[in-house]
Amino acid sequence: MKWTVYAFIAGAALSWGVYVPLVHDATNKLGSNLRAFLMVGIAYFLVAVLIPSIFIFLMKNDPTVKNPADLSWAPMSLTWGLLAGIAGAAGALCVIFAVKEAGSIGPLIVAPLVFAGAPIINTIASMTFLSHGKKFEAPSGLFYLGLVLAASGMAMVMLNKPKAMGGAKPPAAAASGTTPAAK
Repeated sequence: MKWTVYAFIAGAALSWGVYVPLVHDATNKLGSNLRAFLMVGIAYFLVAVLIPSIFIFLMKNDPTVKNPADLSWAPMSLTWGLLAGIAGAAGALCVIFAVKEAGSIGPLIVAPLVFAGAPIINTIASMTFLSHGKKFEAPSGLFYLGLVLAASGMAMVMLNKPKAMGGAKPPAAAASGTTPAAK
């Protein structure tokens, strides 16, 4: 694979790796799941609508075009893009609600569960109902072992999740005998 593939994978892992703790903080500071989701939506608009629009419509240069003859704004093509966006937005909303409902340990358990479960679902979907007629070689036993290990990781997270320490002072406050100032 080209090095750029690894660079984009690292960028996605870094971005999504900090997403859950950031959205948890936003939800707590805004006092609302829906307000946090609104901010996520505005960010998606800035990144996913404005940047491509600048390239496609203003600069008239789409650097991602694979074959100019295949470019299409046909309704079915647009539908697939919108379905992908809806799936992503629904996932973001579910993460926001899951983190809030899980309480203080939300950022510690939601991300591992989501990001271990998503590849399993992705694999099943990509090889079956979203394969679009593509045929794949029969996967090796190690491929299926990887899926089992991902599912096992999810179970391990749930069975061994940390428990929030009720009423405990932060370490610095506990050492000094003071309590942090109210926000």
